[in-house]
Amino acid sequence: MSLYTALYTGVTSLSANSQDLSVTGDNIANANTIGFKHSRAAFEDVLGKSLISSSGEVGLGAKLQQVQKILTQGALTYTGMATDLALEGKGFFVVDTPDGNMYTRNGQFTIDEEGDLVTLAGLKVQGYDVDANGNVAGTLDNLAVGEATMPPSATTEVTVQGNLPSGTEINDAYLNNGWDPNNPDTYDYTTSVTLYDSLGNAHDATVYFSNIGPGQWEYTVATAGENLEGGLPGAIEPIDGGSLEFDGQGNLVNHSQNLSPGFNPIGALQPQEFVLNFGDPLDPDALGMTGNASPFGIRYVGNDGYAAGELSSIQFDDEGNVIGAFTNGEAQTLGRVAVADFAAADQLQRAGGNLYSMGPDSGDPNIGTAGTGGRGRIVGGSLEQSNVDLAGEFVRMIVAQRGFQANSKSINTADQLLGELMQMKR
Repeated sequence: MSLYTALYTGVTSLSANSQDLSVTGDNIANANTIGFKHSRAAFEDVLGKSLISSSGEVGLGAKLQQVQKILTQGALTYTGMATDLALEGKGFFVVDTPDGNMYTRNGQFTIDEEGDLVTLAGLKVQGYDVDANGNVAGTLDNLAVGEATMPPSATTEVTVQGNLPSGTEINDAYLNNGWDPNNPDTYDYTTSVTLYDSLGNAHDATVYFSNIGPGQWEYTVATAGENLEGGLPGAIEPIDGGSLEFDGQGNLVNHSQNLSPGFNPIGALQPQEFVLNFGDPLDPDALGMTGNASPFGIRYVGNDGYAAGELSSIQFDDEGNVIGAFTNGEAQTLGRVAVADFAAADQLQRAGGNLYSMGPDSGDPNIGTAGTGGRGRIVGGSLEQSNVDLAGEFVRMIVAQRGFQANSKSINTADQLLGELMQMKR
């Protein structure tokens, strides 16, 4: 090996250590970049052979083999922003770009003017539509969450839970004259319920209970006549009725409902049928109405209908479901965030802007939902911090600096020896 070779060997190491410093500097610069994954420079030796004796091998320095991505989990920080998302575990969010789908761990999202979930750079976050039961339906597409509305839903069931006192006297006025809303003697107890028609209009109704014998009750449901097709303004008109029977332990054993004359709200679907759920006569432990010696009381009234609603807020669960809360008090799943995983995720290529693209050795994306197929779960209202360890980076910086200095000395030494050779001629 010549002294010139020694010079070039030192140069390779200067280049390698300067590249190491560049990688370390990049890590430090992105210490506060959300979702950033730090890298490390991996080197390999350069081998040159020279027949010094029977055989011998002399190295020609070092070179950069690869800048390796370290995909360890970053710390999660709670932000309280509904559209901030973090991945805890493997995977990447999928975003649509002019160059096709790309992938990111940065969950700083917002909602654009079209109601789509987007990155701060305006790239559309990808996800799935869901059906009424919250199951994924459809193909991967932009995740629209910001302009959802909820159409009205007509009441089909009203649930009433409470107690009708077993010691109530038989209502002779009801037995003799029938139910009369203007005669309080024809009913013993009342409770209010709300009915929604197919247009989303709320109708206040009253359930009147009348005792007709031990453990025997009849009820009448009535509402204002001016809200009914053909109804009389100012009148209280019946729209439903039925009977309840309780056994000697106060359990509901029979419920028969009479849907005549029916609920016919003006301008809505007619007739609108609904069921009053007072409990399950076949299941004594089911919550509903009882007929024991306790005082009259209604514990709960539920209604499966509702008015139309506008989206008021959203939140994300750990499966990536976007759950919208509406002004009518209802909640609905609007979609589900997609998560991609790769067989060799560390072989993804950095594309800038906190994005990664597929690499030749990364494998194809395996796109699905959070918490399935080895993918991590989503933490709403949080962000994943960079996984850069500043203390470790400073140590690497010192090591690279010392390596650079040491190799500069080898170049100086070879240069001095070459100078001595030049002096030999004089």
